[in-house]
Amino acid sequence: MMPAAFSQRAWARNLPLYEAIRDMPFNRELRDGGLAIERFRHYIVQDAHYLIGFGQALALAAAKADHPDHIVQFARGAETAIVVERELHAAYFRRFDIGPEHFAATAPSPTCHHYVSFLLATGFREPLPVHLAALLPCFWVYRKVGRHIHAHAGAENTYRAWIDAYAGAEFAAAVDAMIATTEARMHAAFTRATQLEWMFWDSAYRQETWPA
Repeated sequence: MMPAAFSQRAWARNLPLYEAIRDMPFNRELRDGGLAIERFRHYIVQDAHYLIGFGQALALAAAKADHPDHIVQFARGAETAIVVERELHAAYFRRFDIGPEHFAATAPSPTCHHYVSFLLATGFREPLPVHLAALLPCFWVYRKVGRHIHAHAGAENTYRAWIDAYAGAEFAAAVDAMIATTEARMHAAFTRATQLEWMFWDSAYRQETWPA
């Protein structure tokens, strides 16, 4: 029997953690429309900080990628994190009376700072497949949580526009692409190591030495 793909095994292994995220008070109250405005305001300010770091981490992935399609994919992802999604934040900043001065004066929370630092450190210190594995949960968890909330939220939910953004087809396509690329990089690393296994045994048989 062939083992399940890396992404499938990773998701299954962390399913209890996803379920805990889905059922957290923040997401339950967001789904029901009863989340306190102060909590949502705190969230979108911190998410705006996070998106800057996430965009930097995706740009690192683009710089490390060796396939042109992957370079474009990650570069566009970085652009989306910095530009497109921040436009959504800008709309909510206006709606919830969050001015640029307030954002600039609000430092990233300890958790936001730690999360961004982890992604950037992974990008600088680890090979690309590991870096992609660290980036994937943001895509995947948001899609799953977004779909769950979207399926249960009422049309008059205060946060409906936010909910719709993460349950849309465009975001779903980005998640699928990220999963596929992570799988491809994992398989490529495995194949290259297997090829080198063959070469190592062959070099011993040929008693290989440096030619110069």
